[in-house]
Amino acid sequence: MKNDVIFTREEPMIGRLSAIVTTPTGFDPAKEKLPVIVFLHGAGENGSGGELAVQRVRAHGIPKYFGADADYLGLRVITVSPQCPEELIWDNITLQLKDFLDAAVETFGGDKERISITGLSMGGFGTWNMLLTYPGYFRRAAPICGGGVSWRFNERHKKTEIRIYHSVDDDSVPYEYSVLMARQVRGAGGAVEFTTYCAEGHGCWDRAYETTDLIEWLASGGETE
Repeated sequence: MKNDVIFTREEPMIGRLSAIVTTPTGFDPAKEKLPVIVFLHGAGENGSGGELAVQRVRAHGIPKYFGADADYLGLRVITVSPQCPEELIWDNITLQLKDFLDAAVETFGGDKERISITGLSMGGFGTWNMLLTYPGYFRRAAPICGGGVSWRFNERHKKTEIRIYHSVDDDSVPYEYSVLMARQVRGAGGAVEFTTYCAEGHGCWDRAYETTDLIEWLASGGETE
């Protein structure tokens, strides 16, 4: 199995969805069950899902690191980094994205009980929407400079461990969006860690991914029951 491939499917209403998928060296799904990290990019990386367009998702975050080295940090994990179609946002394609992720995890032999999700900016909003729409599907989630409809979080979502990252001087997505989400999660008895930056602006994702144990935490996939 190649370490870095493009996975493509036709989805109802929106057409082609593609993702960059990485697997570690020597991975054999018949012998090993690996956790999965799903990464949702920001608005700057939208595209048609074509072979060239999908390369845009390598700009930041998980596909940037694992695309350069499928064994990044020595982690044995599958990564799935889809591309949102042009003129849409992740919140527009929640149903299609879930079907796409189901197919990708099945195709590449990922552990369905250990799927984590992270995303930045538009992908931070998408991360919140996916975990709120599909309670229990994701073991861990890390929305970065995002936000969501806070009142949707309730006891059904408590199995998902959450880490939030946001900078107070973000001039694109208000810091208060993450404050509201964290407050709701805590009020509902959920597990959340909130990391606040003071001077990172909107692009706090590099610091979150590169100077904390966030990627290792996502890759571990959480404890299964």
